[in-house]
Order: sequence, then C-alpha cells, then structure tokens
Amino acid sequence: MKFAPLLAASAASLLAVPAMAQDNRDPSRDFNGPYIAIGGGGTVQGSDRGESLIFDTDLDGTYGDTVNTSAGANAFSPGFCNGAATSTANIGCRNDKDGPEYFGRLGYDRRMGNFVLGALIEGGRSEARDSVSGFSTTPASYTMSREADYQASARLRAGYTPGGGALFYVTGGGAYAKLDNRFSTTNAVNSFADNGRTNAWGYAAGGGAELMVTNNIGIGLEYLYTDVKDKDYVVNVGAGTAPPTNPFLQDGAGTDIRRSDPHFRTHSIRGTLSYRF
Repeated sequence: MKFAPLLAASAASLLAVPAMAQDNRDPSRDFNGPYIAIGGGGTVQGSDRGESLIFDTDLDGTYGDTVNTSAGANAFSPGFCNGAATSTANIGCRNDKDGPEYFGRLGYDRRMGNFVLGALIEGGRSEARDSVSGFSTTPASYTMSREADYQASARLRAGYTPGGGALFYVTGGGAYAKLDNRFSTTNAVNSFADNGRTNAWGYAAGGGAELMVTNNIGIGLEYLYTDVKDKDYVVNVGAGTAPPTNPFLQDGAGTDIRRSDPHFRTHSIRGTLSYRF
C-alpha cells in the first residue's frame, strides 16, 4: 500500500518518545483549552477510474456532446484515461502524482471527564496532482491537471482519553481549496483558453491519536480524507488556424471542455506537533 512506509515511520516516531518526557506531568490538564499545532505528511491522490473529458460543442452550457469529424465519426473515439498523457497516438497515462503536505492549526478542546470535544481551523498545502487525458483521431492528446495552491478546513473533533496522556478522536467538517488548474495539448491548430485558478468546496473527515509528552507539548498521528468539488474550470477551444471543418468547430464558433468528475479527492497520513496553553 502507498501509505505503508509513511504509516510505519510515523508510528515509530510516536513509540520513540522517551519515557522520561512523561515525568512530573499532571494528566488532569491534558486536552483542555487552546492549542496551536504544525504538521506534515504525505497525500495520495487516488486513481479516478472512468473519468473523461466532456464537451459542449454548441456552447449552450450543457455538456455531454460528441465531438464529430466532418465525416460524422467520433473524433475522440480512441478514448480517455486517468492521469497525464504519455503519448499522442496511443491511450496511455502516468499515474496521478502523490506528494508531501504541510499545514498549521489553531484549536480548542473541552475535556469532560474522559471525553473531549473540540473545534479547529487549519490551513496548508499539498503537492498531490490529479489529471485526466483524452485522445483524438488527429492524432492529438489533451490533458487537464489540478492541484491545490492552498487549502483550509474548519472541523469539529470528538474523542476519548483514558485518564489523560493519550487522546483517540474522530474529526470532520467543511473544506476549501484554491485549485491551480492546467491544460496541455499536442494540438497545434486550434486555439485554447482557460480560466486557471478556481475555488473548490467540500468536506474533510478522519481520525487519529495524540500523545502528550509534557504538560504542554503533544505529538500525533492522523488520517484525513478530503473531497472538494469544482465545476468552474473550463477550457475554451477556438478556431486558431483550423479550417471550418475542424471537429471543434462543427456546431458553431468553438467547443468548451470540462472534466467529467468535478471532485478532487485526497487521502493523507500526517504527523502533528502541538503546543497547549
């Protein structure tokens, strides 16, 4: 599994906390009040199987049209694949890019006996990238990619601490990402324009554990699933130097292209270092 090396390293770091760090601690103070945290880890962008490019050939705002050649054949009959195209003529794509992530967090916990309720806000960046490609009979390839310039979430969390020292919790709430969208193609005839960065909204949910090593300092290990949705990114195909018989021009002045799946989904394993006031 992609998570295995990262999970093993993070777990080892938790187990390696010296026992002496627990000396002179007051467990009754654990997980109660405000805190700040920083963290980092790895993000996996899952393969969105079955994703494709979709088209609006008459610019009426409705996608799902077929781009046809002058002979009436489907110009994208070679098909689509998830990832960035590796060739022009053959359907082949690289896997979506996984990458590191880093973030900062502000939070507040309220402890009630062995139960803890809290809220947090978090902001950071992930290097994961999600792509999809289409192939035309020209032959040519067309690739749309996206990654988060930055992302943020506001979440609740609820957990259980067996008398202090360690907290086991679940968390969930709203998420936002500023997406950096990119388009590339080997088609040198038509003109292409896009709207670049877009806003995406959704949710994040997961769970984890936190261990207090002093009265004020804690370390943690967390899994987080994030799903944000963006339907605003569009590539506008124009005439360029193409003749009127060009497939993208068959139904009017041009064609708009969008991804079939507006969801940008990531899985993250991250470690945290917190300071409690």
